[in-house]
Amino acid sequence: MSTRFIAAGLCAAVVAACITFVPSNSPAAAAGTAVPGDPLTGDGAVVRAVLTARDLASATPTATVADSAFALPANAAPPSHEFQGALTLKGLATAGGISVIRDPYRYRSIATVRHLPEMTLPFVQNGSHLIPAKRGLQITGNPSWNYIVSPGRAWDEDGDGGKTRAAFPFALVERNANCVHNGVMTFLFDGSSNSQVRYQITQETCEYFKFDMWGQVGATYNRTPVADAAGIAGRYVSEVGDRIPVKPIAALATDYPGAGIDVGKFGSGVTPAHMSTYGFYFGGTNYVASCGTRKGTYPFCGQMVLPSYSTAKTMLGTVAMARLAQRYGTGVPNERISSHVAEAAGKSWSGVTFDNAADMATGNYTRAGYELDEGSATMADFFAAEPYSEKMDIAANGYPRKITPGTKWVYHTSDTFLLGRAQQQYLKAQDGGTADIFNMVRDHVLKPIKTSPETWTSVRTDNSATGQAFGGYGMFWTQDNIAKVARLLNNDGGKSPAGTQLLAPSVLAASMQQKSSDRGLPTGTGLMYNNNVWAKQFTASDDPSYLSPFYVPFMSGFGGITVAMMPNGGTYYYFSDDNEFAWSAAVKESSKLAPMAD
Repeated sequence: MSTRFIAAGLCAAVVAACITFVPSNSPAAAAGTAVPGDPLTGDGAVVRAVLTARDLASATPTATVADSAFALPANAAPPSHEFQGALTLKGLATAGGISVIRDPYRYRSIATVRHLPEMTLPFVQNGSHLIPAKRGLQITGNPSWNYIVSPGRAWDEDGDGGKTRAAFPFALVERNANCVHNGVMTFLFDGSSNSQVRYQITQETCEYFKFDMWGQVGATYNRTPVADAAGIAGRYVSEVGDRIPVKPIAALATDYPGAGIDVGKFGSGVTPAHMSTYGFYFGGTNYVASCGTRKGTYPFCGQMVLPSYSTAKTMLGTVAMARLAQRYGTGVPNERISSHVAEAAGKSWSGVTFDNAADMATGNYTRAGYELDEGSATMADFFAAEPYSEKMDIAANGYPRKITPGTKWVYHTSDTFLLGRAQQQYLKAQDGGTADIFNMVRDHVLKPIKTSPETWTSVRTDNSATGQAFGGYGMFWTQDNIAKVARLLNNDGGKSPAGTQLLAPSVLAASMQQKSSDRGLPTGTGLMYNNNVWAKQFTASDDPSYLSPFYVPFMSGFGGITVAMMPNGGTYYYFSDDNEFAWSAAVKESSKLAPMAD
């Protein structure tokens, strides 16, 4: 898959960095119920040589530092000050530095790429937890970057002169694309002042653009109470409590001592420098690896934002379609694309159903070889197009009719975009003119299975929160969120934790290779494809212990992303970005825990 930045203009004039505190007479909102794990129990006797109070008062960094300097230390004391209000960072348009590691398209030549976009960050504090009031993808209008801010921590250290120290994770997201660059920020504050803000980026899941970024800028802390502060604090308590229980990946061997698990096989086959993280869901536990960076371990691994790329296709081809079928009947997959998308009224789309598009079997293509069309100039133009009209024009008219729909697999990300639009228009006909297919998935599936707000937004056309969701890519995961989606599909039969049937069983069963009469279509590489889910068959030729053949349905994403959902209930997932797709060893280890019944 190829993508590129929108052409960037020059930033506005520089605003000088300064330290400003804007007081308010309004009291901070009550924290309410404590987040699980609070309160902190340390006494604040922390030995710190990096990012000291003096450093945060005034410094000009020339490189990144160890990411551990942003982490909650073992002896952190409970915070003596409560942050509630908005932090506005100043001078970002020219601040800081960048060290480029991989950049074949020379994005570094674009001025706005080398700096953070403008940021005003409202937070609510609950005990030692610093919670952004705005979660998910934030649209900035910057020519290069949008961003996501996730919950962080606040604590006291003896060396901070009575101030409270805060740190939180953030991610830059490439505009009109799905690359994610993860970073951290930290600052000090009390009831009357705040320090400068140090930031750095040392990790990404992005095959074609890798860099470190750093800087330190002044900030204004406007201590105006945040709307619905108590609700934000309370919902975060529930969010943390609803996470799947987590253990380190090494605990898999100790939890199942008789299985002979070699935990080193998980994560194998992928170069460690290019691995963001990986994990294995089994038996109600999410066994996770750490999150590596070029400066150590990411201090907020559970909140690390991970791009979906084509794993998002499963959310349209399986989840959205199965939800529509559950609500409106199992005939939904047989609806015609041309009946719901005006731009696809031409003869190329005659007879193409929702199910055909989800199977990548529209009958429309230029070259049938494995992903040749996906790597074509036409598809590059599709990825680069930001306005809906341009993107839809390529999706609807980019490839001619060659064969009867439903008979041949040819991979096109543009087909999933078109499917998403068709399903949205179908939904509008049922629910009304304001219905949105992504929001339906959010409200009817993601929220009921208790994913976090990082999953509740998507990249959309026109760089707008109200544009058409890309469908074929553009969503975001965390370790917990991807495990919950896999649990829904692979373990819970499309039911919520409360037992509500969210997805039509017939659509889900076909997607998950549970219908021997409907395996989907062959891809020409030994794999099958059904409802935007890949599948690989394993036999005794793969390992003599496999006494009976079985299929493993899996999601796959550009650069090196895999979510393999095995028929024994185990799910192995990893996020990497050096085009390494290796997960058969994890299937072997999983088979030691329970039979792989097809």
